Amino acid sequence: MDLFWETSCARHESEPVGTMKIFCGRTNPTTGSMEWLEQDEHYDYHQEIARSSYADMLHDKDRNIKYYEGIRAAVKRVKDRGQKALVLDIGTGTGLLSMMAATAGADFCYAIEVFKPMAEAAVKIVKENGFSDKIKVINKHSTEVTVGPDGDMPCRANILVTELFDTELIGEGALPSYEHAHRHLVQENCEAVPHRATVYAQLVESRRMWSWNKLFPVHVQSSLGEQVIVPPSDLERCPGAPSVYDIQLNQVPPSDFVVLSKVLPMFSVDFSRQVSSSAACHSRQFEPLASGHAQVVLSWWDIEMDPEGKIKCTMAPFWGHSNSEGLQWRDHWMQCVYFLPHEEPVVRGTALFLVAHHDDYCVWYTLQRTCPEENGRVRQMRPVCDCQAHLLWNRPRFGEINDQSRTDQYAQALRTVLKPDSICLCISDGSLLSMLAYHLGAEQVFTVESSAASHELMKKIFKANNLEDKISIIEKRAEMLTSTDLEDKKVSHLLGEPFFTTSLLPWHNLYFWYVRTAVDQYLVPGAVVMPQAASLHVMVVEFKDLWRIRSPCGDCEGFDVHIMDDMIKSALDFQESKEAEPHPLWEYPCSSLSEPQQILNFDFRHLVPQEPLRAEGTMELRRPGRSHGAVLWMEYHLTPDSTVSTGLLEPAEDKGYCCWNPHCKQAVYFFSPALDPKMPLGNPQAVNYAVEFNPRTGDVTMEFRLTDTLN
Repeated sequence: MDLFWETSCARHESEPVGTMKIFCGRTNPTTGSMEWLEQDEHYDYHQEIARSSYADMLHDKDRNIKYYEGIRAAVKRVKDRGQKALVLDIGTGTGLLSMMAATAGADFCYAIEVFKPMAEAAVKIVKENGFSDKIKVINKHSTEVTVGPDGDMPCRANILVTELFDTELIGEGALPSYEHAHRHLVQENCEAVPHRATVYAQLVESRRMWSWNKLFPVHVQSSLGEQVIVPPSDLERCPGAPSVYDIQLNQVPPSDFVVLSKVLPMFSVDFSRQVSSSAACHSRQFEPLASGHAQVVLSWWDIEMDPEGKIKCTMAPFWGHSNSEGLQWRDHWMQCVYFLPHEEPVVRGTALFLVAHHDDYCVWYTLQRTCPEENGRVRQMRPVCDCQAHLLWNRPRFGEINDQSRTDQYAQALRTVLKPDSICLCISDGSLLSMLAYHLGAEQVFTVESSAASHELMKKIFKANNLEDKISIIEKRAEMLTSTDLEDKKVSHLLGEPFFTTSLLPWHNLYFWYVRTAVDQYLVPGAVVMPQAASLHVMVVEFKDLWRIRSPCGDCEGFDVHIMDDMIKSALDFQESKEAEPHPLWEYPCSSLSEPQQILNFDFRHLVPQEPLRAEGTMELRRPGRSHGAVLWMEYHLTPDSTVSTGLLEPAEDKGYCCWNPHCKQAVYFFSPALDPKMPLGNPQAVNYAVEFNPRTGDVTMEFRLTDTLN
């Protein structure tokens, strides 16, 4: 089953009470068609659980140990004052922190969990571990919890335990939740675990990271000399999108950025006192360590579990650690990349102010020459994209468009197929391919943009390059094209990257094939289709760390959480036995255990077939290691001599090191048995596979089996 966005749902009214079904509408990302699927009423719950980071959090030993130490210390401080220890645990999840508190001597714990399936699991886990008399699980949002003789809690708690944080710290609504809890649910000056959080920032110059935010000039060598595609002025001025770009910063080589400032503590939140979710700004003066161009702010946070700051859990990248030897890997909390509204020159030693702004859910940064009001509640609106590009292109897409070597490869392929009388139709979302075709000599170029926003963006780009009268933009879905849209001309060259914003998994961009089939009547006989074909490739890998997100936990700090493991497994099994997940593998190191293998081929020179495409085979495991899963990706064959890979960029080294396309997500299919550290694996020699592409639905289904023998 592939990931998709639901557009609407309707009840299947013939179903009896207790077995209700719903019809979920989706736009199929591969075929482009609207489909209605019958789903169980709890379908969304299962999807949420299957895609959660619960397993990753439970495997975060550093987090678990620090929370346990902080909870023990908080309970002791309350007991030393001669008081009962009453704990409020907001966002309890599995109930782990409440069980830690009960073990540490807390008299009673109120564990709040708004997500119903998770709350039900917490009740079972609490009972399984023998804490039902000490922990009450409340299935509500914390803002709905009542206090009083007839309330959910008879009185206010004096210990507040929470884990409400995301990579940005406040992006999951931590501030409003704390604000409400202090006003209504906990005693004044209560103990809090964590006690304090501090956000850190470091200013850098980085062409690579800046390419994730702005459109660079694109160079094209034509018969008339070098042509330069320039960004429109409003894209240059645009402050960009306010959303944080969370990545595994440890995988960005230090050579990719120049450090312009020391690590600066920007602001702290004391969770033991009243918290405000109001907008605020916090400035830090610094002197640049080097002259350069300020572009990017790298940011992370740490949490101190106790008032003395002796028990600390930090998200700092390796260069921010005093000892990076035992660095904890985690995916539920990473690091943040923020982009300044504009690139600004800085001079070494000349004092500046870095300003962190935040509202209740979002953080953003500015660089200022003079000091703003310190900790002022100055209402500066969060940046809003007004150029359309940041709404249509995600960060990797910006990087892909700015990849000059990739552009050169497409341009070279176009040179081999274009003729002076070429009539081109370009099918891709927000692509510069039509401009390449024009500059390389096509007689006429049409490009399709399916949304009003993408149509407006491309109009701006064409106008900035004086091409608004040279390239015709058609605003409609490609399947709906008419001869009138094409000025009653026949298309000699159908072009695509292909790239579509609705694609999540590599094969979703096969939408290009369905469009090619739909517009066949408008193509001249023997029309050039570029890319002419695509192929699906697979390789068995051992992950350094990513396996943890799907590995059962079993026991967590002495507590049995196998019920959570079973719940996740059931959720993953709910729709189909397995499904591939999209992951940007440049962030997640892995080693190849098999050679890459092509398993399916899609010939775009012909129409989408009626019958399924199926492949079965065996991949020999050539290197020792733990077979965590299979990675799948697409390769697009622009011409017989030119191929673009969305996955592996070069053959794996002798030791299995893999170099992945940094602009794309690859599909990962996890082998469940191999992910259980308690399950003996034997010594698998090979992996058998069966993969099928269903042309009716556009889905790719797959099955893998580890075996001790080669076929």
